[in-house]
Amino acid sequence: MKLMSRYDPLRDFRELEKRFFSLISPDEERNNISSFAPTVNTREDEKAYYIEVDLPGVKKEDIHVDVSKGSLTISGERKHKEEVKEDSYYKLESFFGKFQRTFTLPDNVDSEAIVAKCENGVLEINIPKIADKEAKKIEIL
Repeated sequence: MKLMSRYDPLRDFRELEKRFFSLISPDEERNNISSFAPTVNTREDEKAYYIEVDLPGVKKEDIHVDVSKGSLTISGERKHKEEVKEDSYYKLESFFGKFQRTFTLPDNVDSEAIVAKCENGVLEINIPKIADKEAKKIEIL
């Protein structure tokens, strides 16, 4: 008897993400950080791994990217306050929240050459791969 399972078009991508970027469990994140959880996209090509983080309303100076002991951590805080005072009404909207995402880096990355830039609310991180050296034949003496 065969069991049927529902088709999941994103299953392969999630498997790829798990293979290259082991995330801290979401439960751990929720216990330590407030409710703001930015969307993260990851991809790779033959030269590098790429991480894109959607951070609307987060200023560049409120974002931190750190590499330590084989892990890359993106953290920061969103602080937004919009106040409108008119004769007939008063409106105040505030969005606050800390966030943190940690990725375990694969062994084949050049952690000294990681580059991050932030434009229009999107943080882009380029994690270069170390070029594979060709096999060297050793002469036996």
